[in-house]
Amino acid sequence: MNVLWAPWRLEYIKSDKKKNGCILCNVQESNENIIELGEMAFVILNKYPYNSGHLMICPKRHVSSLEELQEKEMLEIFKYMKKSMKVLKNSIKPMGFNVGLNQGRAAGAGIEEHLHFHIVPRWTGDTNFMPIIGETKVLSQYLEKAQYELQTAFHKETHRKI
Repeated sequence: MNVLWAPWRLEYIKSDKKKNGCILCNVQESNENIIELGEMAFVILNKYPYNSGHLMICPKRHVSSLEELQEKEMLEIFKYMKKSMKVLKNSIKPMGFNVGLNQGRAAGAGIEEHLHFHIVPRWTGDTNFMPIIGETKVLSQYLEKAQYELQTAFHKETHRKI
């Protein structure tokens, strides 16, 4: 039997998710995994991704539902969603995307207290036997390298002349 190690997940699995406050609020303070920080929202690389390049777009303000968002926040979030997809298309060339929001525990929200949207790059055949049989997801790139490449691509996109 082959064994695949994913030791970075153990820290998250063992951590008290509620002990240190909101994960997404803490990310803003620490700047950890942040790809781009705006006035009302920010883009981060998911620390426990479904696929390489899995991004999350979050309002800066600590809100738990769509109804709580102000118009200005919604606009910036959707601008970041559009920009994220463009940057991902140009940098890692996915064949499609899953874009979504899980609001509330019953809907599958892992961080239900702070609203966030997922953008998951997809490729034909990216779902294979590993998650089904081996309960293991194989990612082909270190998070630090993905973060650097995406930050660079976001910066280029921001400063592109029209």
